[in-house]
Amino acid sequence: MKKLFTLIIMLFTLACSDIDSSKASLPPIQSNPNGDSELALLMREMFNDGMRMKKQIEKGDELEVLARFNKIHTAQATEPDKAASKKYKLYADAYLNMLEQLRASPKGATETLFQGLVESCMNCHRAFCPGPIVRIKKLYLKDN
Repeated sequence: MKKLFTLIIMLFTLACSDIDSSKASLPPIQSNPNGDSELALLMREMFNDGMRMKKQIEKGDELEVLARFNKIHTAQATEPDKAASKKYKLYADAYLNMLEQLRASPKGATETLFQGLVESCMNCHRAFCPGPIVRIKKLYLKDN
């Protein structure tokens, strides 16, 4: 009986050690401490699009303004309460408004309006999530 009991304890011990060793094969922890919410992914896409527009402006190319960021109001946020606030919605509207102004702008106003677009990002991030500010600063045009 003691041998059977000892055998069962040994099996449980081995089983538990297998579970612990399996933790080593888990995927690495995300680099973003808040996880990758739908809104965070959308904002990374917005940043990439901003960099593309910045290059177009710097080269003097015709500006292509995309209209796919209306999801800024509905994308699942890391902190849903902040994204549901009236203040956030006003910042999101300001960004979308600047995109629309850029889309309809004459070529001579493009640089000023683009700077306004970047500033709309900065204003929101100053109020809600300062982490990306260093990255957003890269969007500013050098001459302005």
